Amino acid sequence: MNSFSAFLLVLVSPLFAKESPPNVIFFAVDDLCDWVGAMGHAQAKTPNIDKLAGRGVSFSNAHSPGVFCTPSRSAIFTGQFASTTGCYGTEIYFHNHPELRPIQVSFAKAGYSTYGAGKLFHHQAGYIDQRGWSQFFLRNADNKRKGWPLDSWGSDTPLPNPFPNSIYNRGRQITGGMFLEWAGLANSQEEQMADTKRVNWACSLLKQKHDKPFFLAVGLYAPHFPNYVPKKYFDLYDADRIKAPPYKEDDLDDLPPLIKRKKINRKRQHHDRLVELGAVEKAIHGYLAAVSYADAMLGRLLDVLEQSAYAKNTVVVLWSDHGFQHGQKGDWGKHTLWERTSNVPFIWAGPGVAKGKTINATVSLIDMYPTFVEMCDLPPVQGLEGISLASILENPGRATDRDVFLPYLDPGGYAIVNQNWRYIHYSDGTEELYDVRNDPHEWNNLAGKSNLEEIKKKLKASAPKSFAPVGISRNRLRLINEGESYRWELKQRPPRKK
Repeated sequence: MNSFSAFLLVLVSPLFAKESPPNVIFFAVDDLCDWVGAMGHAQAKTPNIDKLAGRGVSFSNAHSPGVFCTPSRSAIFTGQFASTTGCYGTEIYFHNHPELRPIQVSFAKAGYSTYGAGKLFHHQAGYIDQRGWSQFFLRNADNKRKGWPLDSWGSDTPLPNPFPNSIYNRGRQITGGMFLEWAGLANSQEEQMADTKRVNWACSLLKQKHDKPFFLAVGLYAPHFPNYVPKKYFDLYDADRIKAPPYKEDDLDDLPPLIKRKKINRKRQHHDRLVELGAVEKAIHGYLAAVSYADAMLGRLLDVLEQSAYAKNTVVVLWSDHGFQHGQKGDWGKHTLWERTSNVPFIWAGPGVAKGKTINATVSLIDMYPTFVEMCDLPPVQGLEGISLASILENPGRATDRDVFLPYLDPGGYAIVNQNWRYIHYSDGTEELYDVRNDPHEWNNLAGKSNLEEIKKKLKASAPKSFAPVGISRNRLRLINEGESYRWELKQRPPRKK
């Protein structure tokens, strides 16, 4: 080799030595609040989530970018809040804003194979953004001709006998979402469950040879109601020792009038009925069992990853679309601007991520998209509203607290959250303010205190200066199935009568 050839080899060899970008496992759960062991909840049995946190970085003060499934997931996949897109509720973001580039398309543009399964978007027909996927798993073959509904509880999945089963619903006719419904199924039925099938499919992908980096997104329906899981997950808990969270009897008294009225009505419908039935702890038992089932599904996937060729070059991200109220402020569900709705598990592990660290600085799940852009060398995306967490994942000592924005169900409603405060502003101008360090249960609304006006002013300054109007409603659209694809079109409005 002559000297010139040697010189060229020295210049070129670093290009060949460059490591390939990391694979990504994007693991979503539904309705999981901070009830996991890694977040200090002693009652929940989540050994696999805890193990993942021990291998990586757990954010104890992470918050959802929406107050229920659809707007939160729309914000995560587009990197833009509802205040920008107008997707405050069940609007379909890719119909309202087809120009926005979702996460999976960015991975595809970067040369990744992209795989999806389960509840990554809303579960009803027509909500899965079909663009950019190398393959999206649906366990029912005919679902691809019906708008890709997730159909998590159908004719080929187990249901309890009798149905409905929980004491809350027994004797009722269930027509919708099986709210506050729970039951232990036969352990032998675990492999028939929709979430199990989705995870098994993801495991089969990890056992295959991949010539390109991959983005593998897996969404579980659990622990969303109905909490139908194998009995062995109920048996992890002593039913007589299940503890409800602390409640304050007059917790709704200091709320603004409109939200107070709504929550009093909801409390009468759900929490008070559970109390009358002596079923609060039973409902919590069902939720915890579903949390442990979701944890086991994560464990199944992590076990296969560890045995695969991709163990050392795969980033794993665990997230929940939002949390869940278990009777706090009389509420069972989400759709609120309070801590129990917004605070979620958010765990990263893999190359470029520190091990065994907890970060208390406030972050938002909308930060995932810009973090992937940096970590995985995705092409630049205009308009992303989060910030990259890549540097603090590598070195948690760099983390500093910041104000995080959470939009509500309508323009002008929002919360601003940091380590010290939660400020809530409703679209009618009413407010709540909580000193979360000294009042973690958010029992004392301080919005009316004159000495805290400056605090409110500073927090309000972090909110958007304007809010997009609500986008085109799902009710104004018609789903058109076209073979194994679909599209939405505006319904024709009947002419007005003269």
